[in-house]
Amino acid sequence: MKALILVGGLGTRLRPLTINTPKAMMPVLNKPFMAHVVDHLMGHGVDEVIFTRGHLAGQMERYFGENYRSCKVTFIDEEKPLGTAGGIKNCERFLDSTFFALNGDVFSTIDLSAMLAQHRSNNAVATIALTPVENPSAFGLVETEKDNQIRRFIEKPRAEEITTDLINAGCYILEPEIFGYIEPGKNTSIERETFQFLLTDHRPFYAFVDRNSYWIDMGNCEKYFQFNMDMLNGRCQCPLTPPAGTSIGDGTFVDPSAVFAGNVMVGRGCSIGPGVRIEGPVIIGDRCAVGNNTVLRNSIVWENVEFSPDDVVTGSIIAGRSRLGGQNRISDSTLADGVYTPSDYSLSGSQIWPGTALSN
Repeated sequence: MKALILVGGLGTRLRPLTINTPKAMMPVLNKPFMAHVVDHLMGHGVDEVIFTRGHLAGQMERYFGENYRSCKVTFIDEEKPLGTAGGIKNCERFLDSTFFALNGDVFSTIDLSAMLAQHRSNNAVATIALTPVENPSAFGLVETEKDNQIRRFIEKPRAEEITTDLINAGCYILEPEIFGYIEPGKNTSIERETFQFLLTDHRPFYAFVDRNSYWIDMGNCEKYFQFNMDMLNGRCQCPLTPPAGTSIGDGTFVDPSAVFAGNVMVGRGCSIGPGVRIEGPVIIGDRCAVGNNTVLRNSIVWENVEFSPDDVVTGSIIAGRSRLGGQNRISDSTLADGVYTPSDYSLSGSQIWPGTALSN
């Protein structure tokens, strides 16, 4: 079974983190976001993944290669932005049978095996996964008949138009027939255009509703932070979810006087110094050094970050290769990769661009 994942966006809402790191490679529990997506697909029988080549694609290519675990991997170029439907059409030559198509911004634990079984039993041309959300007004709604056939789509509904809490989850099962509804080389939306053609032609077009799965659109820094914490705290179960408490990676040194509280994940090859206090939820990437008496609370730290003595970091994201200069007070901030702070420095509610050397 093949899966096409559309990862061509620039990740602008995740800046400054995505200036030098594509969204697909942002770490979630110290593993690239897209690796979690592919792992879930492989758990439901997918053995070949096709990526549309996007922003900083070389990082993805180096990580996934031509084979990821037992899964074949192919990258496809887009010479210009083609939208969701256009991106799918661009990969037509690789997709000659039933396939999954996924929005590369989304992670979910939807039961893809059950979705595929329903798709086949309905002899559907297309099946879309629907997920419930608390505030559907921010999304496009999908209304269905009693047998789960798609009735209509409602884009940006007014309050009086909200008749369901179900939205498009960004996960589709499609038959090759779908390509006949997409004009080649044109920027086209599958949601707003192609699916409307299926409704007009009365083709078998169904929804798969999964109200018990986890779903998140990792479209901004707040959602990225939430996804990490949901994974760490067990609200989203996956094979990499650590047990409650503290998880320490191989080759990490922890001074006996260091204190851990709550759910904490520390990567490989780290050094945790004397008097350090880490109050979860906290995720620390590989090869980080946490200096004496530093305090980390409710934060995400990427790999190769160095904390000098007496730093205090709360509610923040510290990206790779950053260096904090000691006696820092960092709260509710995002530091992109390669940021340097001097000693005795404070930040609150800030976003710092890559490679910035701050000064007093």
